[in-house]
Amino acid sequence: MTTTLRPESPEELLPSGGRSRRWLICVNGRPVGGLRTSARPYGDQLWGEISQLEVTEGRRRGRATVGALAAEEVLRAWDCRRVDVSFSAGNDAARGLAETLGYTERMLNMVQELAQPADLPMELTVRPIGPERYGSWLEQTKAGYLHDLTGSGVGEQAARAKVENDHQRLLCEGHATPGTALRELTDAQGVLLGSLWLTLRQEVQSDGEALAWVMSVAVEPEHRGHGYGRALMLLAERECLAAGVRRLGLNVFSGNTVAVRLYESLGYRTTRRIMGKSLA
Repeated sequence: MTTTLRPESPEELLPSGGRSRRWLICVNGRPVGGLRTSARPYGDQLWGEISQLEVTEGRRRGRATVGALAAEEVLRAWDCRRVDVSFSAGNDAARGLAETLGYTERMLNMVQELAQPADLPMELTVRPIGPERYGSWLEQTKAGYLHDLTGSGVGEQAARAKVENDHQRLLCEGHATPGTALRELTDAQGVLLGSLWLTLRQEVQSDGEALAWVMSVAVEPEHRGHGYGRALMLLAERECLAAGVRRLGLNVFSGNTVAVRLYESLGYRTTRRIMGKSLA
């Protein structure tokens, strides 16, 4: 039997300048499943993604494996240097397939349903990040993101391009970007303890509920280990509830076990896993 990919729909141009296409997985010309390949530019590099992978007939016969390998060849032909796959947290079959094909876990998506806002410690003060602080905060945030990306296995050139692209897109109007909360946490003497970047309506989900997203939470190095990361997360939840949003999500790099434990202790649950590898 011969397993191949066949275009299911015309190639689509993405708003970012990339491309995407849905494919049928076929055995001897007969459709048995499908998948989607996408390529998005980051600087002068393209980043690939395989999504919507499903086998509807003849599972456990290696068809998903062959389909995924064929999708990688499509992305190589599109000049992609890396590829990511993502799947729901409980999909052990998808995780096993990705590991077999050499993918390593890079990130987790975690979500929390919010209830009543928790009080912050009395000695802490919250202040907005205004124009006078925005430039230095942005540079520090970019540096932290670059460190996390390269630490997760992304090459430095691709990581730098992704950092610039993401910040230009998500902070298009700087500190005054609509729907964005930029906050700093200080102690009673005004000493900076940490910062928060929150997007209040990242998306509207299938049930009609808005989902907010923690883009960045950072504690100053000399103040780590004193509970300020937890305080910043409680601040994020308070900001969401004040805006009428009751669902909050975040990305965390898998290697950041301290952060993962913090989020789990606050009631966040893993909803998706993101794994990746080089196509070089």
